[in-house]
Parts: sequence; C-alpha cells; structure tokens
Amino acid sequence: YTSDARTVMPSVTLPCHMSLFHSVPPERHGILTNTYTPQVRPINGLFEQLRQGKKTCGFFYNWGALRDLAKPDSIAYGCYVSGRIYGYEGANRKVTVEAISYIKNYDPDFTFLYLGYTDEAGHAYGWMSEEYIKSVYQSWECIEKVAAVLSDDCILMVTSDHGGHDRSHGSDLKEDMTIPLFIKGKGISPFLELNDANIIDIAPTVAKLLGVEAAAEWEGKSLL
Repeated sequence: YTSDARTVMPSVTLPCHMSLFHSVPPERHGILTNTYTPQVRPINGLFEQLRQGKKTCGFFYNWGALRDLAKPDSIAYGCYVSGRIYGYEGANRKVTVEAISYIKNYDPDFTFLYLGYTDEAGHAYGWMSEEYIKSVYQSWECIEKVAAVLSDDCILMVTSDHGGHDRSHGSDLKEDMTIPLFIKGKGISPFLELNDANIIDIAPTVAKLLGVEAAAEWEGKSLL
C-alpha cells in the first residue's frame, strides 16, 4: 500500500488513464486533454499486452471517454453504464453489478472497473466536501462487493487516476498529483509499503502478476 503515489501531468482523467494503461507519461502517448486522439507513435496498452499473452480481460466503466483505452478485440467483455444518464451514484452501482456478474460467471484473468462518482462529486461540490466524502464511502462499498466475490488466488488493486482541490484538478499541486494504491491478495504482505510508486508502474505490475511480458516501450516498473 501507499497513500503517496504520484500521477502524471496534466492530472486530468483521460491522460492519467492513458498513462496507467500505457506506462508512459502524457508527452509520450500524446493525450493531454479529455479528448482522445490516435497516437502518432502507438504503444500497446495493458489490454493489448494481456491479449497477446492469451489472457481474457473485462472492462467496466461509467465515463464514456474511457472507451478508447482498449483497442478493438483486446477485451473479451466490456460494459458501459452512462453516469450522465443514470447519475454517477446509480451508475457506480450498476456497473459494479455487471462487473461482479462477469467475474463470477467467466473467471477472467483481468478486470478493470472504473467508478466515476468521486470525480463527479469533486467537481460538483468540491474535493473533501461532505458530499465528496459520501461519494468515497459509496465507491468503497462497491469495491467491497467486488472483493467479496473474488477467489482466494485473485489479487485486488485499488487506486485513483488523480486527486483534486477546490472543485478542479489538472495542476501540479500535491492535492492533484497524489494518489493512493492498495494491493491485496495471496502472497502479498499487508505490511509492505510501496515506495516511489507512480501511476505508470501499475501496468507493469499487473503484467508481471499475470506472467505476461511488459511492452518494450513501457517506462514504468513492477512494484512487486
């Protein structure tokens, strides 16, 4: 675990997720805003790398712009529940139910679940406001429900793409750049504190846990 991992600049949702999945900073993958543009120098992301390693992946999310994290046919199952249409609190619950059903019925190698309620609450009411704290608790309840159905040999990772301050994020302020990272599962000590962890280290860590080679262009390191 660590409560002091670092994200990338700009600390904006899509650039941060692209760095999480592609293990390079935004100046390398080229996504600097929440609008996706095709990479000039393409890099395999985590989904593509796991697919090459013959692993099955699920992708569950409630913020539409994340759809481009996965190239065609790199995931076995995907589900999008619109936070804009259903409300992010409700969409959190709906997408969690879908992820749990997929995990229980198909036993995938890797599943990514994005819960967007905290980000929405931060922008609407302010980071660390009463409403924001409520969104954190609700999101954590969703995570606990997923954890409850995992088999003993599964590993659960919980993180964030960025922090926030006032009603915004995107700067190099510590409040925006600091993220937590928890890893729980068989063979992982609960007392192991992760030092010098960065969001670009997550993809190499997942790949190593699944016995798949990291992409040659990845710049992060495995944390385990």
